[in-house]
This record gives sequence, structure tokens and C-alpha cells, in this order.
Amino acid sequence: MRVLLTMLAAVALVAGCDKKAPVAAAPPPVEVTVMTVALRDAPVGYEFVGQTQSSHQVQIRARVAGFLDRRVYTEGSMVQAGQLLFLQDPKPFQAQLDAALGALAEQQARLQTANDNLAQVKPLAALKALSQKELDDATGQQQAAAAAVQTARANVETARLNLSYTRISSPVSGLSSFARVQDGAYVNGENSLLTYVEKVDPIWVNFSVSENQLLSARNEQKAGRLKLPAQEQYVVQLVLADGSVFPKTGRVTFANADYDPLTGTFLLRATLPNPAGTLRPGQFVRVQLQGATRPNAVLVPQQSVLQGAKGHFVVLVDKDGKALMRGVEVGPWQGNDWFINAGLQPGDRVVTDGMARLAPGVPVKIVEPRSATPAASAASK
Repeated sequence: MRVLLTMLAAVALVAGCDKKAPVAAAPPPVEVTVMTVALRDAPVGYEFVGQTQSSHQVQIRARVAGFLDRRVYTEGSMVQAGQLLFLQDPKPFQAQLDAALGALAEQQARLQTANDNLAQVKPLAALKALSQKELDDATGQQQAAAAAVQTARANVETARLNLSYTRISSPVSGLSSFARVQDGAYVNGENSLLTYVEKVDPIWVNFSVSENQLLSARNEQKAGRLKLPAQEQYVVQLVLADGSVFPKTGRVTFANADYDPLTGTFLLRATLPNPAGTLRPGQFVRVQLQGATRPNAVLVPQQSVLQGAKGHFVVLVDKDGKALMRGVEVGPWQGNDWFINAGLQPGDRVVTDGMARLAPGVPVKIVEPRSATPAASAASK
């Protein structure tokens, strides 16, 4: 009996050993979203820090020495060309004009006398009734009187100009500054600066481009990866300090002749219309140059580009539905996308979401991008 039990136990042990261990189930494919690479002409923008400047700043100075009667404009206001800004005391200059007019009248009377005298001497000299010397003396007196009249006229004009200079007007339309000299002060050559007027329509924006940026753009152009606008006529857009976009656009109207040796940058200037006076001289703005394009460009979302020990790479989905790692050569950013200079071909399927769970050869399942939840949609409305 004991032997029989031992044999049965051995048979059961052998039968148990013949059964195969259960095989673990294969993991499900990783769900990912993808984009299919396609070539397209993509706009390229450049951004720099710039500062606004008046397109025409004028110093308002007193041209004659005298007492300043009063300021007749509102400091900081918009003034028009020809608008009166300051008045100087005109009385001394009016007196000088009156004296010059009197001197002119006196010289004109002397000239009339000299003309009459010469008119009498000429026929008598012709009849030999008077000597040649008397004729020469009369002629000289007439010429001297005529010259004196010319000088007196010039003095009158000078006095009239000095009187007109007591009314100080703006030669341009623009924003006025505060008055540097107060009413009643004596103005001369040392304190002749009264205020400034700055033209703000149009307005200038100065910005600098580094040497590396210029060389990079030229190299990209030579390689055929960048197409610049005709005659480099970029459209200039400004972004203000609060992030708002200035509604008017402009053009680059000036490029300096050489680099700044201290900073290694190249100065450019853009001109923009500013009819409402929104922009004021001295503001810092972001200058965006638009108009360049990348022909046949490849753009992928920034989150699709990863970086490893050997450089940048993306995750592709191959024809068998498995993950494939491929190195790429990246270019500059453009918004939320990244230009890819090399490594991708039209038709490649680049993973845009789910890359963190992938490894080479892992099966993937392509799904549609996740839509916003109802709560998120309601919050965004």
C-alpha cells in the first residue's frame, strides 16, 4: 500500500511538471498624437528691442537779448507750426526800428538833395560853365548819399527783424516741452534755450542688429533656407510695454554706415506714422521685422523636439506602427514651432504627444488630439 501511494505521488509530480507556465500578456500600444510632415513656405519674423525718437526735434531759442514777457502756450501740449510760444518785451526793439526809419528818411532827403545838385551841375559842366572838379564833387556826393540810403535801409530791416524775433513761434508741429526760462527773466546768449518741440508724426524707432544675426541671416539665404523681401523692405510692427500691438506699421528707412565697435551691432531706424501721438520719444518697444520667408520649410511643435546626449531628436511612427527615434538639425523658433533644417522628409509622422512613454520599437496607437473638457470649454468662454 505504501509503495502504491509513492508511485501515485511520483506520477502526479511528473504530470505537474509537464504543464507550461502561463505567458504574460503583451502591453497595449501606447496612445500618441502625430503630425504629418509637409513642406510649406513659412513666414519668418525677427524681434529686437528698440527705442522711439522724435523725427524732428527743434530747440526753441530767443534770437535777441531782452526781457521775456510771458509764455503763451501750455507746457507739454501739442503745438502747430507757426503757433506763438513766447513773447519778449517789444518796446526797446520798436524804438530801434523807429530810430532806423528816421535815419533812413534823413538819408533819403540827403540823396534827394544830392540828386538835384547833380542834375544842375551836369548841364553847366557840359557848357564849360563849371569845372570838371565841381562835376566830380557833385557826382561823388550823390553816390555817397545813395550808399547811405542803402545802409539805412539795411538798418531798418535789421531792426524790423529784431522786433519780429520778440514773437517766438514753433517752426514745426509736435509735442512741446516745459519752459526752461520763466516769465520776466532776462534772456541773452547764455540762457537763450526756452523749450523744445518734438515732432512725433511720423516717429522714428532705433534698434540694433548684432553682427552674428546678420551673418546668420546671410548664411541662411545662401543656403536657400531663407528668402528676404524685395530690396529688404521689411514691414515693421511694434509691440508696446504692455504687450499690445501698435496699430500702424512702418518701414526701415535708415541703416548706419558701419558697426558700433563697442557693441558689435549695426544701427537701423524705422519710420512709422503716429497720427494720434500714442508713441512718445524715449519709449522702449519690441520691434518685429516681417517679410522674410523660409521656402519649403519643415515646422514641428516645440514639444516634439527632444534633446539627448547626441543632440536633438524626434520620435516618429514607422510604417509598422512602432516608435522610431531620429536625430534632427534644428533651426530657429517661430512662435510655438521649431524649424527643422535636416532630418525629416515629407510624409514622416512625428509624435506630438506621448513621447515620454516611448522607446525604440514600442508599438503605438495613433489617436486624435485630446479636445478640451466641457468645464474647460465653459471656462474659456
